[in-house]
Amino acid sequence: MNSAFLILSACAGMVLSVQAAANAQLSRALRNPFAATAAQLAIGALLLALAAAGVGGLPALGRAGEVPWWHLLGGLASALYVLTGIVLFPRIGAVTAVGLFIAGQMFASLAIDVLGVLGIARHAVSMGMVAGGLLVLAGVAAIVRGQTKRAPAGPGAGGAAVPMDKLVAGQGAGGAAVAMEKPVAGQSAASGTVRPMWVLLGLAAGAVLPVQGAINALLRAELGAPLAVGVISFAVAALAMAVVLVALLAAGKAPKPDCGGLKTLPWWGWLGGLAGAFYVTTVFVSMPVIGAATTVSLTVAGQQVASVFVDTYGWLRMPRQKLAPTRLAGIAVLLLGVVVLKAFG
Repeated sequence: MNSAFLILSACAGMVLSVQAAANAQLSRALRNPFAATAAQLAIGALLLALAAAGVGGLPALGRAGEVPWWHLLGGLASALYVLTGIVLFPRIGAVTAVGLFIAGQMFASLAIDVLGVLGIARHAVSMGMVAGGLLVLAGVAAIVRGQTKRAPAGPGAGGAAVPMDKLVAGQGAGGAAVAMEKPVAGQSAASGTVRPMWVLLGLAAGAVLPVQGAINALLRAELGAPLAVGVISFAVAALAMAVVLVALLAAGKAPKPDCGGLKTLPWWGWLGGLAGAFYVTTVFVSMPVIGAATTVSLTVAGQQVASVFVDTYGWLRMPRQKLAPTRLAGIAVLLLGVVVLKAFG
């Protein structure tokens, strides 16, 4: 039984590469990352609602008023994660931000396992857990170092290359990857200055994702319907992003969405919501069974393995990249850390 959740968690990480590319395409088409994110989250909620209706899970939504109110707010983590990406990517760079996100996820997931909070079974601290966690973090550090040494992008297999400094692509728990048109003036990552507040914000944004998974797992135990939990999580996230979008439009801080660009959107540009739905549902179903740290590590590993193929062959209109040996070594160390965590953690 555990092996099925291990495979599902790795696959959930892999589909995030599809989610990142799809959401970047939609964001570019609408010329508004907030509108694109809200749209994909709403699509995810709709797809989950249809799936829940198909298996008779919608009546469980009627019991939502019987659970503690904060069990319904897991979706806010997705909105926070996406908004943090929009803030940090043009300020400290995509590579640094993603590294902070992953580190935050690892620290939080290990803490959840060790403390046994939010309904996750307690795991005693062991040498295997410590060694596995350190290997995962070392692998992530090597991947980040390898990313900074990438060769210039060539044309992708699906069309023109997408400048990576314009792409906000991160691992969201049902969140979205969004495109920024330009870096914030005077605050480019190239300046070499990373303020402590940005570091703390990046770690916090990563840390809320395992917390979201654990909260959604609690809600699943109470409602007994995983698809209904996904509907609630995505609906809350979509509503939060819609509120942000309306506030920014009212304040003149964001451009109005331009639906004219949807004519050039590839068909798979609408799949971000589906990919996110698969990811978020897999995470909260897997965490109570295989643990928070193992689940998070496997999703990160799956994402990195898939990204190797996306970068090498330029799939999904992403730029073709020459893989640095440091990055490949980092992925190998990351996978070793996952194995150690599961076998000896």
